Amino acid sequence: MIKFILSVVVVLALIGGAIQFKSTDQSWSLVVNKEAAMSSVQNGAVKIYDFGSELVSDADKIKGVDLAIER
Repeated sequence: MIKFILSVVVVLALIGGAIQFKSTDQSWSLVVNKEAAMSSVQNGAVKIYDFGSELVSDADKIKGVDLAIER
């Protein structure tokens, strides 16, 4: 359960922009901006909520369409 919660926080931080990937010819690294970590988790949650609400509102628009075929 703790691993799941931790992975959700990391994914939200990635979506929110607190974690950046930097690479050179010799190495790869993850840079974490600790000051922006909390706000990025919140921003990531808001982005996911907005995406979900757009899907729901688009589904409501489809309900008004009549898909019956007349022969």
